[in-house]
Order: sequence, then C-alpha cells, then structure tokens
Amino acid sequence: MTPTQLRAYSAVVRLGSVKRAAAQLEVSESAVSLHIGQLRRELGDPLFSRTAAGLAFTPGGLRLASRATELLGLQDRTVLEVSAAGRGRRLLRVAASSLFAEHAAPGLIELFAKRSADLDVELSVCNPAQFESLLLTRTVDVAIGPQPAAIDPALTVRPVMNYRIVLVVGPTHPLAGVTAGPHQLRDQTWLLGPSAAATAGAVPAMLRRLGVPESRQQIFQSHAAALEEAKRGKGVAAGLSFTVAQDVAHGHLVHVTGQQVTVDAVWHSLMLIGQAGPSAAAELSRFAATPRAIQAMMRGAGVTVGHFRPSVHVTLWS
Repeated sequence: MTPTQLRAYSAVVRLGSVKRAAAQLEVSESAVSLHIGQLRRELGDPLFSRTAAGLAFTPGGLRLASRATELLGLQDRTVLEVSAAGRGRRLLRVAASSLFAEHAAPGLIELFAKRSADLDVELSVCNPAQFESLLLTRTVDVAIGPQPAAIDPALTVRPVMNYRIVLVVGPTHPLAGVTAGPHQLRDQTWLLGPSAAATAGAVPAMLRRLGVPESRQQIFQSHAAALEEAKRGKGVAAGLSFTVAQDVAHGHLVHVTGQQVTVDAVWHSLMLIGQAGPSAAAELSRFAATPRAIQAMMRGAGVTVGHFRPSVHVTLWS
C-alpha cells in the first residue's frame, strides 16, 4: 500500500463518491479508480460496492478506512517530526476547546514551553467532539477541554482545572441587580463566544438547561468580544468567573443572580495510553494540573480579539 492509494481511498470514504474524491484530490476519476483497484487486488477484498443508497463498505473496507486515516496521520506527523528534529527541535501538537484556548492555553503553554529549550508547541482550536478522532489518528498529541461523554479505551483522561461559568450584564442592563428566573433569561439576547456552537462544554450545557432559543443567541468571534458587547448593555454574556472578576470589581459588568445562573465544570486533558504519544504530551498533561500552571492559566493572559479565530487555526510557541 502506498500513501497515494490510502489518500484516494480515504477521500472516497469521506466524500462517498469517486467523482467528489477526484475533485478534492485534483486528479482524474480514473486515477482514483486505479488506486482503489490496486488496493482491492493487494488486500483481496472488494472494500465497497455501489448501491442505490450510495457506497456500501465491507467489514474489511471499514477497517481499512479507519487504518488509512491513522496511517496518513502518522505519515504527516513523521514529516513534521523529522523536519523539527533536523532543526534540533521537538514538536508537541495540542488541541483545545475554544474557551480553554482563548483564556487559559496561552498562559499554560507559554510557561510550559519555557521549561524545554528544544520544544515547539502547536495549538489548534477544535470542537471537543473531534478530540477522540484527532488523538486516535495521531493528528494531535494531547487535547484539553471538556471531557467527552464516552471515552475510547485507547485514551486516558486527567482532570486539569475546575472553572465556573457565570452570567454577566452591563450596569445599564435591566437584569443588573435583579434576581432573574429562567423565563426571564430565555427572553434576553445572549452574547456568546465560539464555545456556544460546540456540542459539549459548560456553555452549551447552560443554554440547553435554560432552554435558550437559537434566535436569542448571538455568537461572536471570541468570548472577549461578547463580553465587550455585554458591557454596553446589549445582552447577557456567559463568561469564566476569573476572567470577568476585574470588570465586575470595576463596575463594568454586573453578575446576574438567580437560579441556574452558574455552571461548575472541569477541563480535562486527553491523550493516548502508554507509549503511543510523545513524552512531552504526558509531561504537559501532568504539568497542567499543578498549582503553578493553574496560576498561569488564571492570570488572564488570553489572546486578543484580533488574534483569535473560532475555526481551526494554529499558534506556535517555541
């Protein structure tokens, strides 16, 4: 099997069509079909067949789909590691939820990277629902954010930091200084960061618990931008208690009081069990839960609105 054959097959599995796979890979359909035919002959398995409902994969075809993604991820990782090693560097790839990436990751990774002169840390912002697949395919080495509802046996999970989500409004907002019930909160305009669009995490859990309709939710490029709008009295914002503390102390924001207005949660680190991941991943997982690291995360050294992007992006520390 060659990487080219595996990429062709992986694209067919992902897109459900040889034609779409060829378009994405920018090759001809016959080239994709040739690669699939070579895999079929080498493995002695038809892999998939065409039906009226689309492609139907054999058990062997499904197994190859999973393994192809894993092998291609290992290949990409090897290329990066060889390049880094040639420069006398190690590379640690970290995936993080948007809330953690914006407010806690900069302080943590800056402190951690200073401990090793030969270490580069690559941070990408991801939906927590993707953590498992990113780790199993070796796309990233460690993930930090909400704990998934179900955890693959190949992964190990370690608690990193307890945090609290609180609701705040500007001092001129009608809910400032008022005890608000769930029905009042549902009727407000909600000013939210990218974490609200994820399927897991404290903010989505709060929105579901209160039954806030999507029509009342405004999602901003960053959590900091949402809080800035809240200061102007534009609506209710959900923020980390330690990030809004200073604005509350100065009177720029006011806590909303009442039932169900706070959520206590825990960020976790996830990585592959045993020797599957680099030692730096295990070291970061352990270090993140130390008092010194937690202090660094709570210093408020978040990225600015102009540097944060809710889509997947990469930031390097070295």
